[in-house]
Amino acid sequence: MVMKVSTSMFFDKASKQLGSIQGSLAKTQEQLSTGKQINKPSDEPDKASLITRLDSELARQKSYQGNLKAVNIRLQAEETALKNTSNVMYRFKELAVQAGNDTLSPADRRTLSLEMTQLKEQILSLANSQDSNGNFLFAGSRVGQAPFGQDAKGRVVYQGDQSRMVVPVGDNRRMNLNIPGSDAFVHLVRVDDKGNRVGVGFFQALSDMANAVATSDRPNIQRGIKELDRMQQGIIDANAQVGTDMNVVDSQNSVLDEISLRLKTTLSDVQDLDYTEAITKMNKDQLALEAAQSSFAKISKLTLFSYIN
Repeated sequence: MVMKVSTSMFFDKASKQLGSIQGSLAKTQEQLSTGKQINKPSDEPDKASLITRLDSELARQKSYQGNLKAVNIRLQAEETALKNTSNVMYRFKELAVQAGNDTLSPADRRTLSLEMTQLKEQILSLANSQDSNGNFLFAGSRVGQAPFGQDAKGRVVYQGDQSRMVVPVGDNRRMNLNIPGSDAFVHLVRVDDKGNRVGVGFFQALSDMANAVATSDRPNIQRGIKELDRMQQGIIDANAQVGTDMNVVDSQNSVLDEISLRLKTTLSDVQDLDYTEAITKMNKDQLALEAAQSSFAKISKLTLFSYIN
């Protein structure tokens, strides 16, 4: 069998060889410029698919961390409001105990009542606290409406709901975003003069206490002091819940940090370039390209007449 050798065959073969080496060299140079092994899916489809999955997982973890940040900001605002409320309640209780002292005159008690009324308004303002976005902290899911307002009879009542909003903070983890005002500013049950059990709102109890002090109503002053203990305990319990939730935020942040670090390490192993290996390969490709170009230049000058002569 006779193989025909032609000038076009030499050119085609040399052109393909040069193209292959130049493509390899260009790919290596692109890798060095980006610092990545894979710059387009066609480079290595299986690894490119893995990188896409890892990027997606990292984005999801980042969204969870964003949710945790929002939860923490909200909890800090709630904690501040509840701590301030507790401090004002302590002062309210001091005045109530002072008003129960037999040595005080009716005029003295009226003076104490004026301060107690101002303290009640301060507590009401704290109960209607808003976050940085203007949402009410203790309104349940009705964040656009003040949780405590006056009814038709002028009494301060809870206008929110008992809903607890939750947000995802992990693949299998959700957290409460709020504490309903009815949980913090507790409703009381009181026995009236006829022995009937009646419900009394938090702020109605404060008003009743201030009125009892203003009128020197000693039995109701003593009843109010006992009610203040239950009301203060509701504030303390709510603040403790906020503190627990803040600890959970810290713990979950640590978990997400560990997951993200593991994902980033895996992504780096798959995607990041070994510069030493890449530079060595580039130098090798450059030498191969120079050799191929030199060979092509020499072969392109040869003809059949060169061999005859």
